[in-house]
Amino acid sequence: VYLSFPSFFFSLFFGNSLHITWFYSTADFSSMAIVSSIMSTSVDPSSSRICVPHNTEKIFGNIAKSKPTYLRFCTSSRRDAKLRLAVSSSRVPSKLIQEEKHMTSPKKGHDVFEEIKHRFLTFKKDKYMENLERFQSLAKSQSPKFMVVACADSRVCPSAILGFQPGEAFTVRNIANIVPTYESGPSETKAALEFAVNSVQVENILVVGHSRCGGIRALMTMDDDETEEDVDSRSFIKNWVVVGKTARSTSKSAASGLSFDQQCQHCEKESVNCSLRNLLSYPWIEERVKNRTLSIHGGYYDFTECTFEKWTVDYEERSCFESKIAVKDRSIWK
Repeated sequence: VYLSFPSFFFSLFFGNSLHITWFYSTADFSSMAIVSSIMSTSVDPSSSRICVPHNTEKIFGNIAKSKPTYLRFCTSSRRDAKLRLAVSSSRVPSKLIQEEKHMTSPKKGHDVFEEIKHRFLTFKKDKYMENLERFQSLAKSQSPKFMVVACADSRVCPSAILGFQPGEAFTVRNIANIVPTYESGPSETKAALEFAVNSVQVENILVVGHSRCGGIRALMTMDDDETEEDVDSRSFIKNWVVVGKTARSTSKSAASGLSFDQQCQHCEKESVNCSLRNLLSYPWIEERVKNRTLSIHGGYYDFTECTFEKWTVDYEERSCFESKIAVKDRSIWK
């Protein structure tokens, strides 16, 4: 059992006798003075063991370099093979030292859902029960003002980065946050659009792109002349991202003199604009935008700098060219 304190810690071992060892630590752990008071029979110094940590721990992103430390300690006549004491000599301040526990072996098959369970119970206590009336109302129906189309990337969670609460945003996530045209393309995102616009009657659709998008990178590495008909039907990713081929062509042309990474960044934003334009190909979306009961917006989340760029489609100033859209109210949050 280890009990840790700011200036010292105790190690208690229970066998046939009680052993108490305390360590007075300084900022330099390697110069720690060790004073032991052991209520047991003495032991031959030659029986001292070299105690070596069984692994090297990462402490706050830094690796603590360990070296063997010579210790003498008494054990009962019945030596417990599982009992090992490891003390690391390190330059890490004492407050950052993570104590190694060798008394028992790690349990196999540790339940990875324990942390998720804790988070859920915390949510239930701090959010659900504190806003019980709100959640009971949501149980009967939903009326979100927003629909969000975002990437499935684990680093881009709309609820986390934009603070949407339960009931505020109808969300669909797919690879590269792509919206197909009304006439072609897979139907899953189309079904979500139809439900959100015609049944839930959202007032805003926000398409969110992001930096370092793997889906966009896959799109940009495809052959220039590769079409939806040419794509290997066994590649689900290519079959999906090829929907954004217009954004790829535009980016390769507009950013031809830039590096591949810069071309991908250009395409990440251009793909959002293509999705906004594709939204207007849905007759029931365009009708609502025309009547000003629905607005469509683009967003770009740069998680390397933690900035968010937002813009809105200006339907009244739309271009006569199918490949262009007019935007307004562009802003960058940083």
